[in-house]
This record gives sequence, C-alpha cells and structure tokens, in this order.
Amino acid sequence: MAQPVAPSQKISKRELTSRIPHYAVLIITGLLFLAPVAYMIAASLAPANDTLAGFAVFDVTQWGLHNYSGVASSLSSDSTGHLWRFFAVSFTVTVAVVGLGLVVNSMAAFALSRLSWRGRGVALLAILLLLIVPFEAVAVPMFYLYNDARNTLWIQIVPFIGNALSIFLFYSFFSGIPQSIDEAARMDGAGPWRIFWRIIAPMSKPAYASVAILTFLTQWGSFLWPVLMISDPNLRPLPLQISVFAGQLPPAWGQVMAFGVLLVVPVIVVFLVFQRWFIEGVASSAVKG
Repeated sequence: MAQPVAPSQKISKRELTSRIPHYAVLIITGLLFLAPVAYMIAASLAPANDTLAGFAVFDVTQWGLHNYSGVASSLSSDSTGHLWRFFAVSFTVTVAVVGLGLVVNSMAAFALSRLSWRGRGVALLAILLLLIVPFEAVAVPMFYLYNDARNTLWIQIVPFIGNALSIFLFYSFFSGIPQSIDEAARMDGAGPWRIFWRIIAPMSKPAYASVAILTFLTQWGSFLWPVLMISDPNLRPLPLQISVFAGQLPPAWGQVMAFGVLLVVPVIVVFLVFQRWFIEGVASSAVKG
C-alpha cells in the first residue's frame, strides 16, 4: 500500500512548472557531454568505412568488434609495442601515483591542519601559490632536471606523488573535523600518528575518494610529461601511444575510436566504484563552503 506523502514533501504545480526549464537545461547539457562519448563508442563498433559517416555509425545491425581486434593485432610486436604493455605501464604508474599520493598528501595536510609548528603558515601559503602554477610552466625546467632519468618508470611516478591540489583538498576536509576529537584522543594517550591513522583517516573516506578519482583522472590522461621523457615504446603510457597510433598513415579511424574506448573504460570503472564517497566529499565541501 502506498504511503501518503507528507504535506512538507508535496510539490505544488507551480513549483514543478518552474523547475521544468532547469531540468531542460540539465538534460541538454548532459546530452552535449554524452554525445561525443556515444559517437566514439558507436564508431568503434561500426564498419571502418562508416567511422566518419555521421549518424550511420548508430546502425546497430552493422556493429562488430573488428576495430578492437584490429587494434590488438596492430599492437602485438616488439616494433610496434604490445597493447597489454601499454595498459600495464599506465596502470602501474597511475596506481603508484594515486596510492603513494594519498598517503603523502594526506599526511602533509594533517600536519598543516591539525598540528602546531613553526612555519606552518608559510608552508600553507606556498602550497596555495603552487595551485596557480600550471604544469606547462615547469615542464621544461623539469625536463632538464630529470633528463638523465628518461625512459624509466619511476620518472613517470616520483615527480607527481606530491600534489598541491591534493594537499589543499585534504587540508580543507581535515579542517572541518572538530579539534575536540584530537583533544579527547590525546587525553587517552594517543599521539599524532595514532590520531591520524586511527581517527582522522577513517573519518575522511569521502576526501580520500575525491582525491583518488581526481588524481586518477589526471594521471591516467597524462600526455605532456611522457612526450618529453619517454621515447622507448615499451614504456609508453596509453595517452602517448594513442597519439602515435592515430598518426600512422593511412589513419584507421575505426581502430583509433576503439583505442579511445579502451582508454576511457578504466576511468568509468574507477568513478563507478568510488562515486558514492566522491559525491559525499563534494556535498560535504559544499555544505562547509
């Protein structure tokens, strides 16, 4: 039996009508963002001759996996590199940056937000200033600094573990946790390490999820730094390899679309896994703001 709607939960006809333009704008905006992704997926399944044929790619009766098999067969030798190796490089680099970054950046944010020490204000100001410095501004100096370490895995990992944006996001979340929790823990004999690992970190799952997703998106799609530092085909991440693959003549656009889908799928999976905590983190930040 349906439960009656409480008076406070009823929506008047006028209010519902006033929301229609907002919903219409949201639907149109969502479709604009989804359209390129939908076209890429459809084009990756369509015959090679129809890849750039507009709406013809949405003819489901012609769909198949030939473009995906073409990518796998094109990238299956030592001269071209192996598809599985490109995935392995991107996965290794991204997981390392995300995992180590969560630990390092959250610890730095804890020190800035929960501990008192000389120079804390200066360190926080430096981190805030780093937020406005684009990576392109420091890419060339970093290239000369790390030139002797080119074509290695660690050169794709170490420079990106510490991240000013991640520290700031953790700092903002940690600052919203009442200090009385720390004081009660200290009265029970807990030190800073125990407070962080046993209390603050478990309470900050939305912040960790948000930072993990944002770091994953940034690192998985990293392109400029690998272009500068990686020339060995066996160490190319996926974004660099897809640019090389698309530059081959004649371009096989169906296979390029299939490669693009393979590049996007892990991002979608990661977001679906962490979306609940990510939404909680965004919502809590909005409430605090």
